[in-house]
Amino acid sequence: MTCEILIKRQRILSILCVLLVAGVAGNGVHGQVNESPLFDADTRVEKIFDQGFFLEGPAMAPDGSVYFSDLTFTSESGMLAGRIWRYDPVNGQTTIFRSPSGMANGIIFDPAGQMIIAEGADYGGRRIIRTDLKSGNSTIVAGLYNGKPFNSPNDLTMDRAGRIYFSDPRYVGHEAVEQPVQGVYRIDPDGKVTLIIANAGKPNGIALSPDQKRLYVASLDDGGLGESTPWLPSQPGLQALLAYPLDENGNPGAREVLIDFGDDSGPDGMTIDSEGNLYLARPAKTPGIYIYSASGEFRGMIALPESPSNVTFGTGQENHVLYITAGQGLYRFVTRANGTVPNR
Repeated sequence: MTCEILIKRQRILSILCVLLVAGVAGNGVHGQVNESPLFDADTRVEKIFDQGFFLEGPAMAPDGSVYFSDLTFTSESGMLAGRIWRYDPVNGQTTIFRSPSGMANGIIFDPAGQMIIAEGADYGGRRIIRTDLKSGNSTIVAGLYNGKPFNSPNDLTMDRAGRIYFSDPRYVGHEAVEQPVQGVYRIDPDGKVTLIIANAGKPNGIALSPDQKRLYVASLDDGGLGESTPWLPSQPGLQALLAYPLDENGNPGAREVLIDFGDDSGPDGMTIDSEGNLYLARPAKTPGIYIYSASGEFRGMIALPESPSNVTFGTGQENHVLYITAGQGLYRFVTRANGTVPNR
């Protein structure tokens, strides 16, 4: 077993370097877990793919395959604009779905089975698009706000009314930052785009409660704005899990700091189960998936050998299985919980 320094975590918290414990895709079993009523104590994390650059945005398609994005940071890899992979659980094969991907980051699927993608900066589209899996054709859902490009759309979710919520921070990219805030936006079914949250620190992961009455936002604030502001000192800011009540029209109320992680890393991506427990991908001092109740009570942790970026539940017969992106790898972990699909 060898160790090497993993690529910088989106330049988040420059003091953090994560050691990658190398494994062989397909037969590697990694990670350890704390005891929790949400999974068996002897369950282990299975590594099913290890050929990415920096993986993100896992999402299960209607056919049971798992799509996930690969952020090929240009200054690190020399590859422009990222790619999207597809993992087939039937044969265990992972293939390229799209390359370049417009620096795809967060991915979800709508009720019609179309892929909705948050494209980031660093030679990416800086927009939200919808892609038909059969034809490969894409349409722009949201490309500008007040006539200017977004910072770098990161993660997204959709409610049962068809409204899309997405976070818009900036971690990497040479492009000018033209939006005055790093905020959370809502796209209504008629295409109207509204800035609904401007006090979420540096918003990243985003999730809806099972009853759709609460919006959770992760703040992972490294204090920088990517290569567009190299003179800006990186002073880490809010590292927290935030909660906002939502009314019937998708408008948020007052912010609640559900968990403040202090000087440790806040959450990156997240997912939620049918009981309202939150599964947070934290590139922390001890990296892993941290599980909390809706009231912020700690409920368990799944340790990982790589720093996780995002996590999602499968659907259908796999709705008890977590798929986790971490560094160069895609992982699988079986739980006792059941995930939710917020737009169904």
